[in-house]
Amino acid sequence: MTTTIEPVEAPGIAASAMIHGVNLTGPAGRLEALLNEGAPNARFAALVCHPHPIGGGSMHNKVVYHAMKAMNAPLWGLGWPVLRFNFRGVGLSEGDHDGASETGDVNSAADWLENEYKLPIVAVGFSFGAAMALKACCSQTTVAAVVALGLPTRADGRDCRYSFLQDCTVPKLFLSGDRDQFAPPAHLAQVAESASEPKQLVLLPRADHFFTGELEPMQSALTGWLKEQLRCPQ
Repeated sequence: MTTTIEPVEAPGIAASAMIHGVNLTGPAGRLEALLNEGAPNARFAALVCHPHPIGGGSMHNKVVYHAMKAMNAPLWGLGWPVLRFNFRGVGLSEGDHDGASETGDVNSAADWLENEYKLPIVAVGFSFGAAMALKACCSQTTVAAVVALGLPTRADGRDCRYSFLQDCTVPKLFLSGDRDQFAPPAHLAQVAESASEPKQLVLLPRADHFFTGELEPMQSALTGWLKEQLRCPQ
């Protein structure tokens, strides 16, 4: 079910461009979501996954929002429809936080987006959302690319393992700050090195885990890689 909750008119996009509230059906029940409509000639549709719920992560997180804007707003030259959603147990989404089963939430959101637009999907995740997006989307044939923003490699004194990446042939961008508190550059480089091609690692100077003060460079790096990787018109 889709309900219009807030019309948004942007320069260069027809006045019909809006934000819609969407109820998705996930493995644990309802998933609360927001859809930003894209340009009529969009070649891809995008999904953005939010950071860890225990830390207050939701689809309204500022990094999630700015990633959405980079792929949706005319300023950045893509104009894609973009879906954001709350993982189970967040906001109005049903179920309880699990820490691993959220990959099923990602799959449900990607399936809805593919059925709605019949376009290849680009999945973007931030922090916990990056881990879930990579795990869920690496084996999906409808996913054209996966972007991991601030992928954590060390949390709570433990190293995070991503052994599945050695079999992940979907194009991947690992985009983090060189001052990321949860991903020391050397650790992230090892994770990226272990992943199958195609892949790229980008470290933004002066940026921390939350891209504080560096959100625009994050958007620029994100859209630049997507345009090059997916051969989008410049």
